[in-house]
Amino acid sequence: MATWTWFHKLSSPPHFYRIAGKMIPWYAIPAALLIVAGIYGGLVAAPADYQQGEAFRIIYVHAPSAWLSLMCYTTMAVAAAVGLIWRIKLAHALAAATAPIGASFALLCLVTGSLWGRPMWGTWWVWDGRLTSQLILFFLYLGYMALRSAYDDLQRADRASAVLALVGVVNVPIIHFSVYWWNSLHQGSTVIRKDGPAMPPSMLVPLLMCFAGFTLLYAALACVRVRAEVLNRERNATWLKELSPS
Repeated sequence: MATWTWFHKLSSPPHFYRIAGKMIPWYAIPAALLIVAGIYGGLVAAPADYQQGEAFRIIYVHAPSAWLSLMCYTTMAVAAAVGLIWRIKLAHALAAATAPIGASFALLCLVTGSLWGRPMWGTWWVWDGRLTSQLILFFLYLGYMALRSAYDDLQRADRASAVLALVGVVNVPIIHFSVYWWNSLHQGSTVIRKDGPAMPPSMLVPLLMCFAGFTLLYAALACVRVRAEVLNRERNATWLKELSPS
């Protein structure tokens, strides 16, 4: 009962708006520190890879971007499901706020992957299972945002886009397992492996810092964007008028 009460309180727009505002610096400052430290460790301190040379360093942006593109879509789909099932407006706000963030990470993943692929594969793009499914993920983000903007009625936009998010979430495991299901030019996992990471600590630690930093960056951006969504949805609410300076 206490857990449900806490969840119900958190889903209240006024309560979440205040909590999110307080949490932004707690996410943003560690995110900045971790990303700067991780990028420095990866681009400057880490040794060159014995096979890929200096080109491997793009992994410190590419891999966290790929992870966030999947995490954001999963978050968006879960929030859409919560919004559909329990009719919680804040869940739809979270899904709407997450979409452009996830699309940005998906685009960054595709661009950095192409930059790495040119010297490694001799081409900017191949219709590989991992690359193709990642491109589809980017289009799913664009489709979700376009579908939302196609409706003037906010409730209809929430429902229609939520259905699309739930249908598209099947692509997330496809992206993850594509390198194992099909013959792929894309390398497999180098961090999460049964026999341990395939990277020495000098390379692995900066990468993990980038993963953590990018994840906290998403949290900070999500708080900012959800607050903006709440302002738009609750612009005529009494509690919001009370927050405005007289």
